[in-house]
Amino acid sequence: MVDLKPKTPCAGLVPLRVGPLSLLEDAPGHMTAIAPYLGQDAALSEALKAAHGMAAPGVGRMSGTRGARALWFGQRMILLIGPAPDAGLVKFAALSDQSDGWAVLRLEGQGAGDVLARMTPLDLRPTQFKRGHTARSDCAHMPASITRLGEDAFQIMVFRSMAATLVHELKIAMGRVVALQ
Repeated sequence: MVDLKPKTPCAGLVPLRVGPLSLLEDAPGHMTAIAPYLGQDAALSEALKAAHGMAAPGVGRMSGTRGARALWFGQRMILLIGPAPDAGLVKFAALSDQSDGWAVLRLEGQGAGDVLARMTPLDLRPTQFKRGHTARSDCAHMPASITRLGEDAFQIMVFRSMAATLVHELKIAMGRVVALQ
């Protein structure tokens, strides 16, 4: 019988270090898509706060902290990252486990914003895309979620099947940015 071993989406591809830049895979734990039922947004936000210590994020924003985050994930969609969802949330929203469907990378270091600026049409200047801001956009022609975690730190998420392509494209962009520094 075949002995199957679980692998993360970026197993063997990262970590990468190019000059002051590093690319790491985040292991976020549970990832749950939360779609509030009509008229239940406020109640869902209160339930999230009671169960997980964070309110539902506003449009284009993140709430929570490193181990337990809620991301705006599109129109009427939230992505809970970290903890397993509290069972009581089903009263206010439809829940869908997304844990195995996404590759989650963390790009950090001086020039991280410049790397992503080569790959996405988003305005990532710190004055426009501040810590805690998040967006769904293209990243190297792949659908992605990009979140600013700090001045020079970003979380980039793509579908699991696109992990190797994203790492490849980020590595090239990192090399180009470092060459110009």
